Amino acid sequence: MVRLDIFADPICPWCLIGKRLLEAALAERPDHPFTIAWQPFQLNPEMPRAGMDRRTYLEAKFGGQTEAVRAYAEIDQRARAVGIELNLGAIARTPNTLDAQRLIHWAGIEHRQSMVVEALFQAYFIDGQDIGDAAVLTGIAASAGLDGALVARLLASDADLDGIRERDAHARARGVTGAPTFIVADTHVLVGAQPTALWLQVIAELVGEAPKAGLQ
Repeated sequence: MVRLDIFADPICPWCLIGKRLLEAALAERPDHPFTIAWQPFQLNPEMPRAGMDRRTYLEAKFGGQTEAVRAYAEIDQRARAVGIELNLGAIARTPNTLDAQRLIHWAGIEHRQSMVVEALFQAYFIDGQDIGDAAVLTGIAASAGLDGALVARLLASDADLDGIRERDAHARARGVTGAPTFIVADTHVLVGAQPTALWLQVIAELVGEAPKAGLQ
């Protein structure tokens, strides 16, 4: 098996798009060698723990409403191309995702990361839920088969806060500067939402069906 680390943030639309493109390749090649691990990377590590108003955040990030609309028009178009109907108008707040990253970490311990990551994307981009809210995260945990009561207690504590921050900082120190970033076998780095065709080429290389052209 080949480890595929995905550094992502559940409020990153390109991470969701990249996930769908990768999934298409995995579905086409069920013999793929990947073991997938989702790793913490916060787009906004300085975000207040309570999050902030979505419009205020976007206008500050993109330099105004017009620029924000333009940027998300491209994202919406790319999302639709891979079958995702983003419900951006339903998103009222941009959350701090530290707690969501903690939940992803705990889900990994229980071998339920993929379910939780998908549920987080669904909750934020489709249902317009605040995934910085402990009640929302607890519901997601329970729906994925985790112990909701235990997750609620953990979220109310400082459990693994420092560890997630340290892993995020370590990723940045290694050169990860954005999300999504894919690291294959702890060696080869692919940055951004990669086309399904590239993933198919990578899989072919890894299983010895093609010369090494896709991995750098």
